[in-house]
Amino acid sequence: MIAQPAQLSYADLIDLADQAPMVAHVRIRNIITLKPDQAQGVPPGHKRLFVEADVTSLIRGEAGISPLVTYLYDAPLDARGKIPKLKKASFLIFARPGTRPGEIQLIAPDAQVPATPVEIDRVKSALSALVAPDAPPRILGLGDAFHVAGTIAGEGETQIFLRTENGDPVSLSVLRRPGQPPRWAVALGEIVDEAARAPEPGTLLWYRLACSLPPVLPARAVRTLAVADAEAARADYRLIINALGPCGRTRTTS
Repeated sequence: MIAQPAQLSYADLIDLADQAPMVAHVRIRNIITLKPDQAQGVPPGHKRLFVEADVTSLIRGEAGISPLVTYLYDAPLDARGKIPKLKKASFLIFARPGTRPGEIQLIAPDAQVPATPVEIDRVKSALSALVAPDAPPRILGLGDAFHVAGTIAGEGETQIFLRTENGDPVSLSVLRRPGQPPRWAVALGEIVDEAARAPEPGTLLWYRLACSLPPVLPARAVRTLAVADAEAARADYRLIINALGPCGRTRTTS
């Protein structure tokens, strides 16, 4: 039996899918355990394998893929110190092309995951979200924050602009009204309107925010604000971070 790792978190899955120019469903034909002098830098509790695999389907890859591929994989050993049974098993691999025909390279040590029906659907859904025309851009950091107090106690609005990889406008807003819970939203555009909403957990927009935003609003973001307005903006930013919740990333990204 193959040791089944815990299902990738949504953040882990997007991390892999976003970085990989090639995603394929493969069935392992053969493995060769490399000798120690051929496998430098293998982490403890692992063995480096030379893998030959038949491609069941190419899920992502503009340049196509050979029907038979080869790659190196550092396999985690089981409780007995043995390599798990991999021959004839199906996996999803996140890779980049190698230097020779049919040769590929995993983008990370954990970029081979069991190809269960659920995981295949999750990967296809993630890739579709990443290439959608309205996909939210990567977040690089925070820009300026602004706060306007209302005319009565407990009323106010905060707007925080984000810096994005492609320069597209993204902003966060928090609206407070007396006797109502604060409402926060994210806008993908120049105008914040009533259609703006908070993102649903487990969506690409949620991932872009939860896994990219710093835990606190930096001083430079509120440098032009009065003290009271800066404190209000910081409080509203904390509300957003708490509402987003943990990113859920369990793997180390490069």
